[in-house]
Amino acid sequence: MEKLFSLAVVTHRYMEAGMAARGLSRARATVLWNLNERGPMTQRALADAIGVSPRNVTGLVDALEADGFVARGRHPDDRRATLVALTDKGTATMGGLRGEYDQGAARLFDGIPASDLEGFVATVDHLLVRLDQENC
Repeated sequence: MEKLFSLAVVTHRYMEAGMAARGLSRARATVLWNLNERGPMTQRALADAIGVSPRNVTGLVDALEADGFVARGRHPDDRRATLVALTDKGTATMGGLRGEYDQGAARLFDGIPASDLEGFVATVDHLLVRLDQENC
């Protein structure tokens, strides 16, 4: 467990530094990551995707919109709904984060045999299921 906690702390610190360099908190980066991976979505869908209340996501989107990362627009099928989408700045920011993510993974796992990586991934998947069952 000590090694697992140490890995979590170091990984968290590494990720926080990359986000902070772009003026992002973890919550804001999570919104951007979801929009980048899934495309434009309603605030309700976004709240569900990141596991926060609609009120909380409104605050996050307000801040991201004020900083130029996202924009709200009309929903093509539901005039009562708005879609949140990445702006050019948001897309560029996510491209940078995604690039760092991929490069960091390549550096971290370089030289580790594929069979070891497969075992590591299987172990982490198992732990995630167990932790989810614990309602942590």
